[in-house]
Amino acid sequence: MKKTAADKNELFANVPVGKALFTLAVPTIISQLISLVYNMVDAFYIGRTGNSFMMAATTITLPVLLLNISFGNLFGIGGGSQVARKLGAGDPQSARKVSAFSFYGAIATGLAYSILVWIFLDPLLRFLGASDNTLRYAHSYGMIVVVIGTLPLLTQMVLSHLLRNSGYSTQASMGLSIGGILNMILDPIFMFVLLPKGMEVTGAAVATALSNTVGCIYLLIAYHRSSMEAPLSLDPAEARSIAKSDIGEVFSVGVPSAILTGLFDVANVCANMIAASHSDLVVAGMGIVMKIDRLPNAVNIGICQGMLPIVAFNYTSGNHVRMKAAISTARKAGLLISVICITVFEIFASPLSRMFLSTTAGDAATALATVAYASSFLRVRCLASPFQFINYSSSYCMQALGDGKSTMLHAFIRELVFYIPLMFLLDRILGEIGLAAALPVGEALGVMLALFLLQRSINRRSGKANA
Repeated sequence: MKKTAADKNELFANVPVGKALFTLAVPTIISQLISLVYNMVDAFYIGRTGNSFMMAATTITLPVLLLNISFGNLFGIGGGSQVARKLGAGDPQSARKVSAFSFYGAIATGLAYSILVWIFLDPLLRFLGASDNTLRYAHSYGMIVVVIGTLPLLTQMVLSHLLRNSGYSTQASMGLSIGGILNMILDPIFMFVLLPKGMEVTGAAVATALSNTVGCIYLLIAYHRSSMEAPLSLDPAEARSIAKSDIGEVFSVGVPSAILTGLFDVANVCANMIAASHSDLVVAGMGIVMKIDRLPNAVNIGICQGMLPIVAFNYTSGNHVRMKAAISTARKAGLLISVICITVFEIFASPLSRMFLSTTAGDAATALATVAYASSFLRVRCLASPFQFINYSSSYCMQALGDGKSTMLHAFIRELVFYIPLMFLLDRILGEIGLAAALPVGEALGVMLALFLLQRSINRRSGKANA
């Protein structure tokens, strides 16, 4: 039997917190893990070539791709959290207008971004650290995944956020999962069967773009069907009739969330530039680690995304005790995952790194050097995981409360005051390993600020002292 919108509200309002968080977070975690796996599959198959320059090229294009996530957060988290708050306030009609505005805003932004990247792609890649050895691979990947693939990627991200924050977590996660599973199937076909040797990066890019398109189509269908019973809409008229105050609320949460991801992107740019100043192999090694250490992040972001609508709904409905219980439960789960991942990474850093680059298929000397860099970087960077989770969860909580100013302040200080300056300082003092060490040190400093800002935000909104 179909669940109605009232059933979804029951999940937010009355189902035991642990069960509600489990119900919302598990599908999201699964989709995050599938997305992670298919990203790892890209790197895994590229690594089978033994070509460190191909691996470095995909790392260089990462900041360009991550800006899509910024735009997705702008309209997905900004619009999604507002939809959840409107549901908590008992105003489904306004929620429909917010969802339609977020959908069309994402499309317009995605088109504009694709055109800009198309015009400036090669100079941008050079700025990000592309060398003569890596430029042609990076150009191919960026043209297909970003210029051509931005619109379906951005659309599916926003649709999944809107569905999840309306209580349709399973449908949201299914769309992302379909794209991920399909990419795992298509990767080896395009890389090693359909395209000639030397075009493996292009094959991976084509597989990714096609998979995102299929996932987007599924989510459009699921979103349309869910709109029959949920406060969701694709009607342009409803998008145009949204209240100015609601637009302000979308951007008050969405802009800080986008800036947070954008600043993370800036940090990656700086990391790539510093790594490139050492060698292409350091860039490739860091790229391997950025794939592996996304595992705890993927699980913890899934937990945070499951937590957000519960916090937003109960904040607006006035049930602050339940809101704080959701925050506490999510925090315990995320920290447990982080500790487990640190243990695994410290023990198995070397074999995990070898999974992503063959030391026998290509130039063995460069491959072995790249794996050595990756192993060392992983053992250091993985220590950031629990601090990253607290920073993520605090940011998601502040977004759920509609406190965009605190979210933005945290993002700016965490990246621009702590992490980025530490990259340059520690790299200068300790070399490449200092670049890796900047992440846990910067995230640890960010935690102190995050907890202070979150507590202040809760106190201001609930009038009570304890989170």
